[in-house]
Amino acid sequence: MSGGCGNEELFDSIVMAEERFRGEGYREGFRRGTRRGLQDGRRHGVSHGAKLSTEISFYYGFAITWKCLLQHNTDVKSRKRMKVLESLLGLIQNSPHDDPQSAKLQEDMEKLRAKFRQVCSMLSVPTDFKDYIKTSEGTSF
Repeated sequence: MSGGCGNEELFDSIVMAEERFRGEGYREGFRRGTRRGLQDGRRHGVSHGAKLSTEISFYYGFAITWKCLLQHNTDVKSRKRMKVLESLLGLIQNSPHDDPQSAKLQEDMEKLRAKFRQVCSMLSVPTDFKDYIKTSEGTSF
């Protein structure tokens, strides 16, 4: 009789080993998947953040340059252009680009792009700068 009990224990240990190994495999896979997901997410965030930063920096440089070019003009048209340039600079400075978790980031970027298009229209400058900006591929103006 003791032989029969030993066989059952052996059978149970084999069945339990399968369950144990499956559980350990699941935990190991979950741990590796979580780590890989964090790495991929971080890489994607850095890439997306760099593109947004490049776009905002371009708008800022564009606005400052035009502001310098127009600052000594006193005609009505130039004053209107300066006012819109100041508005663009204000949007850039007040946008939460230092907080990537901001819920308003996408909304503010859309406002910024719209204001940039308005400025380009007032300055009679084309808004398609893709030929000039090779580093920010995928950025839409």
